[in-house]
Amino acid sequence: MDATVTLPRSNPLILRLRFGADLDAGDKALLADLSRSSRGLEPQQDIVRAGDRASGVHLVLEGYAFRYKIVDDGQRQILGLLLPGDFCDLQSIVLGPSDHYIAALTACTIADIPQDRVDALVFRDSRLARALWWATLVDESILREWLASMGQRAADKRIAHLFCELLLRQQLVGAAGACDCPLPLTQPMLADILGITTIHVSRILRDLRTSGLIRLKDRRLHVPDVARLQAFCDFDPTYLHLVRQPDRAPARDAAQAGP
Repeated sequence: MDATVTLPRSNPLILRLRFGADLDAGDKALLADLSRSSRGLEPQQDIVRAGDRASGVHLVLEGYAFRYKIVDDGQRQILGLLLPGDFCDLQSIVLGPSDHYIAALTACTIADIPQDRVDALVFRDSRLARALWWATLVDESILREWLASMGQRAADKRIAHLFCELLLRQQLVGAAGACDCPLPLTQPMLADILGITTIHVSRILRDLRTSGLIRLKDRRLHVPDVARLQAFCDFDPTYLHLVRQPDRAPARDAAQAGP
């Protein structure tokens, strides 16, 4: 599916990067221009394959994508979820060939951005350089939080923490409501993220539903009481480093206040 796709009116890249730097109108126009040319991908279609030498970077505009590695026995470990406004591989312009795979999880719209355009942005404007650097560092911070979850949190709190993160990250770019968001992850995918079995995932989801902490319907997550779910798993969004908020984000305010 390679046809050009019409972009949403709200640019998720701009909505995300406003938390990393104080962008002016010129910065926003340059960022919007990065998203002009886009293409659609089918679920499970690879965006980047391990060993590929990058000629540019890829930006998620709509849908979910994910990072993963294949270990020696052929098992897949999911290393990160990429949501609207996320660069898939911004680090590739420095590091060279990819050491992991990136694929569309759902039907996805992505923008392919040549390296010279990214270089031009970085060298032109220190604010944009800071914003892109912030985005890369936040990706690393999320990975550290995932590692801490796998090492120290009980499995039910691991899943609840992931749900809190996905709800907030989608709220920040206008892709979620105050108490609900898309959740296209299957139970095997959750198992691949959290390092537990699919049977264990099924049991935990049942317990979270029974406790009234979550509802899952039509590939959406519904959280009846956001504050209660956050308290259950000790969710602290500090690791998302939302250091700036020049424009009010009602969804985020609603999420913090609860329903």
